[in-house]
Amino acid sequence: MIISRNEIEELSQKLKAEGKKIVFTNGCFDILHSGHVFYLQKAKQQGDILVLGLNSDASVRRLKGEKRPVNSEEDRAIVISELKSIDFVVIFEEDTPQEIISIIVPDILVKGGDYKKEDVVGKEVVEKNGGDVVIIPFVDGKSTTNIINRINE
Repeated sequence: MIISRNEIEELSQKLKAEGKKIVFTNGCFDILHSGHVFYLQKAKQQGDILVLGLNSDASVRRLKGEKRPVNSEEDRAIVISELKSIDFVVIFEEDTPQEIISIIVPDILVKGGDYKKEDVVGKEVVEKNGGDVVIIPFVDGKSTTNIINRINE
């Protein structure tokens, strides 16, 4: 389900009151591939509810360049929200998910294998509140950039 930034705080408080373990991850998810699916399945296994922070179009452009994203934030949100591992998708405008993590305060913060635990944005918020940061290895050879490069060739 796609939810607004305004709804996420109340939702996270409600889920915590119900005793649910909230997992958060984030990314651009521009062209969905099997590596994403594997990663999100592993993220979901870390708790009860998986909230995905999705970079807005403007945020993706700042991070990846003017030719990105290939798919609009609305299209990306619709596609990724339909994966069975995803419970909620919330779009954020900033370059990092720091603010949205501070609002949700997830129990588990998940990032991909290109990150070191100590470099994960939001780590301090999560750990200060008794949560943990989990790094999930990437699937070799699976990346949106590789797919775009193959198309361009």
